[in-house]
Amino acid sequence: MRKVYLSARARLGLALAATSITSVILYFTGVWGRHEHDFAYMIWNLLLAWVALGVTLFLERTLHRTYWSSWYALAVTLVWILFLPNTFYMVTDFIHVRELTPDSLLTGIFMFSSFIFNGLILGIISVYIVHRELLQRMAARAAWLLVAGILLLCSFAMYIGRELRWNSWDVVFNPSSLLFDVTDRLINAKEHPHMWPATFSFFALIASMYVVVWFMARVARGQRES
Repeated sequence: MRKVYLSARARLGLALAATSITSVILYFTGVWGRHEHDFAYMIWNLLLAWVALGVTLFLERTLHRTYWSSWYALAVTLVWILFLPNTFYMVTDFIHVRELTPDSLLTGIFMFSSFIFNGLILGIISVYIVHRELLQRMAARAAWLLVAGILLLCSFAMYIGRELRWNSWDVVFNPSSLLFDVTDRLINAKEHPHMWPATFSFFALIASMYVVVWFMARVARGQRES
């Protein structure tokens, strides 16, 4: 019988799918055990994180077929930037832990941690793929600066998503109100003193995690090549 060998990327995809399924199982275990139905949005948030990864893979494929400066590649990149914050945003769902009842607190924390881990890792992988594409087209320092800028934008999007309850699709369906709220926060930053601390706290978290994963991947590649 012929053996079927999977690529490293395919094995990673299966592992990610398995951890996501585990999150969903933990959710339904809580539903059946505690009759708590209020956290179904975690599944939706995880689905959006997967959409972001899907857009990333489509962008990668697009860049292998055309120049990044083409209108089509730039449009796909814009869609990627719009959906990417959904991955990291899941870390803010920890705020809902306070809604758990005392007898479901421990299992609820396990569930939230599982979903949030999956969202973060999907986001980090998405950025990693685009980072590798950037390194093929520019100097390492410039690529890192662009990645840092993208993560900072994600951090600000996390803030307005949690604080103002805006979503990625509001850029298309409600752009004027979104633009008004964002510009109001930026122009009148003194009236919203927690905006920048929250944004830079998010940035410090996801940027530090990304840097660690980046160098872990470098070490792993070095071990395979040695």
